[in-house]
Amino acid sequence: MPKRFVTIWFRYLQTDWFTLRRPTLHGIPFVLASPVHGRLVITAANALAEAQGINIGTVVADARALIPSLEVIDERAGLSPKLLKGLSEWCIRYTPSVSIDPPDGLIFDSSGCAHLWGGEEHYLNGIITRLKSLGYHVRAAMADTIGTAWALSRFGKDGLINGTNQQASALLSLPPAALRLQADTIDLLQKLGLRQIKDFIGMPRSALRRRFGQSFIKKLDQALGHEEEIIHPVQPIEPYQERLPCLEPIVTATGIEIALQRLLNTLCFRLRQEQKGLRAALFTCYRVDGRMEKIDIGTNRPTYNSLHLFKLFEIKIGTIEPALGIELFILEAQKVECVSPVQEKLWEGASGLDNTGLSELLDRLAGKIGADHIHRYIADEHYWPERSVKRASHLEEKSTTEWKADRPRPLQLLSIPEPIEVTAPVPDYPPMLFRHKGKLHKIIKADGPERIEPEWWLQQGQHRDYYCVEDEEGHRYWLFRLGHYDAGRSYQWFMHGFFA
Repeated sequence: MPKRFVTIWFRYLQTDWFTLRRPTLHGIPFVLASPVHGRLVITAANALAEAQGINIGTVVADARALIPSLEVIDERAGLSPKLLKGLSEWCIRYTPSVSIDPPDGLIFDSSGCAHLWGGEEHYLNGIITRLKSLGYHVRAAMADTIGTAWALSRFGKDGLINGTNQQASALLSLPPAALRLQADTIDLLQKLGLRQIKDFIGMPRSALRRRFGQSFIKKLDQALGHEEEIIHPVQPIEPYQERLPCLEPIVTATGIEIALQRLLNTLCFRLRQEQKGLRAALFTCYRVDGRMEKIDIGTNRPTYNSLHLFKLFEIKIGTIEPALGIELFILEAQKVECVSPVQEKLWEGASGLDNTGLSELLDRLAGKIGADHIHRYIADEHYWPERSVKRASHLEEKSTTEWKADRPRPLQLLSIPEPIEVTAPVPDYPPMLFRHKGKLHKIIKADGPERIEPEWWLQQGQHRDYYCVEDEEGHRYWLFRLGHYDAGRSYQWFMHGFFA
């Protein structure tokens, strides 16, 4: 795919922004100024002031001699980078690769994007029209190289879409400043009578290098396409991303669903071909008014099942507000992992954690109630029952120890044992009665004791003697006495769990 680049020049970037914030400035000449060595010097001028001879670098006192009614506003430090950052993020709707070109420009890598808008002419004109509707004076150009596009956007007069491999012919009539040269190099070229690029483009490179330096040759080669120029996007480009622009703004949930299904089908087909699965995805809707609507999903294991992924997104589609309409949809796979096909058993059904149906069910539940409300626990290497389990960090985490299965354990274990009142014979007989939360329970069956010692490397204390008991209503409980029975002093019983 041939490379194509777009450069955008915001000729009056800062003054346009002030005009948008203060409508009273519309229609009057004004400038931005900052103090330099005790004098106010103009740092930016709007189109009306510039038309009357006011330029950047002019002292405010001299400018007011030309225009007595000139409005002077204090410059805001750091305003230009902030504006370019915001505009670059807005322009991601046209290409995933947008870079800032200080102090007043943007650079797009538009390779493979123009056909989505019906061709390069519609693509470029659409960008210019939208940015002008936001209130900015803009010029834009498209070419095979950044250097040629930059030159045409600043100095070109006609044909702002340069044809493939036509860089040299587009640059010939332009001034040396179109090559983004240093000011002293431009002055030297002017003194030598080299006022257009065609005056020196055919000279021997060795002579140009000796007179103007290697940086001069580099800029010329970049513009002609002999040397590659790399841009740095404001947002990292996701390797798995699909885009869907709309001919007409989408305002209905049905339209959003259709767009999402198309993007998922395309993305999942690509993932399947590469034996990869999606773990996290972001669906972004770019509205006509410049705002963005986003919904995201996550899965417990990598998958390229588009139907399952659509069901996860479908739960959240109702939160998208299309307002005046959505003009672009972008689906990004933010986290992708390799898919390892599970070996199926011929005579047994899929079960356990390897069951795809289980993981998809958990994904849907997480979408409805939140992933933080779903937990899986595994055995931990501790004797104390409340420490013998821990929360798994993910669905496939393996336990480092076996579950204790030689003795019964309650279905519901209290994280903190609750004290109870017990009537029990001595010394190691199970209790006959106990009172829990004000209710008296008569025990008809009991098993025990099971002694569990404390872990000396964690804490010092008494052992526990556990009993499995059943009351007259058929309910079963897990009780323990703390320490040895001693008639000379009190001892404590606790409720630690429920069997059913």
